[in-house]
Amino acid sequence: MVDHRSHSPRSPHPSQTNHPHPHSGHTHPSGKNPGGSANSKRLILENLVSLAVALLIVFAVRSSIIEPFKIPSGSMIPTLLIGDHIFVNKFAYGLKVPFSDLIGERPVFLIPGELPKRGDIVVFVYPRDESIYYVKRVVGLPGDTVDIRNKVLYVNNTMISRELASASAAEDLFYKLDDPKYTAQNLDLYTENLDQSRHLIMLDKTNFSGESHGPFTVPPDSLFVMGDNRDFSNDSRFWGFVPMKNVKGKAVAIWLSLSFDPLSFRPSRIGTVLK
Repeated sequence: MVDHRSHSPRSPHPSQTNHPHPHSGHTHPSGKNPGGSANSKRLILENLVSLAVALLIVFAVRSSIIEPFKIPSGSMIPTLLIGDHIFVNKFAYGLKVPFSDLIGERPVFLIPGELPKRGDIVVFVYPRDESIYYVKRVVGLPGDTVDIRNKVLYVNNTMISRELASASAAEDLFYKLDDPKYTAQNLDLYTENLDQSRHLIMLDKTNFSGESHGPFTVPPDSLFVMGDNRDFSNDSRFWGFVPMKNVKGKAVAIWLSLSFDPLSFRPSRIGTVLK
């Protein structure tokens, strides 16, 4: 029905009113868009799918390519300090199918890799408690004979040479540790030459309980590992060998060094390449 009443100049023409046309599609007579709810649900679903894909990629990268770990103990001092955060190269010894180590007894490799080398720092699942990760240095490969004589490492009956580190290197380390039990009076710092790896190790002058161990013959598909803090490391000398299936990767670099007990931030260690 058409309204025939006259309109004042201020009254808009009926065709110019703000009332929506019933078929305009812009608004619902109730003031709500009938497709708004569906659009919102679709947007939420799209965001959830995007988030799930992003998380899947992140976890796949952590599973097969690179993963961060935190150092909770001092068994690898002087190379790794408590509170160091490291990157571990997960494909150093082969590129594996993501998550295959979680669903099978051993990981499935897309590209098989080589064995670790003597001197590599590896992160692995502790054989006696697979809920715990350890980090140690590889000193023995399959078939090697390893023994420790008067705190000197021998591999295949060959003494691994070492020399005392400089006084300045020891002083710098003990300053960073800032702990009264780590002093030049009771600890010696050495540079050890294990194949192509030159690295620091630490020996306690007052500890004679771990002077000699072995000999140990490393079985197939296994490693013999030790901590660089030789007199304060729970390693293969005490609990045996590491199966290769337990090895998660090679420690390659420090990306953060932060300890809370005592509080210590060590920015000079950030970016340190591990060797």
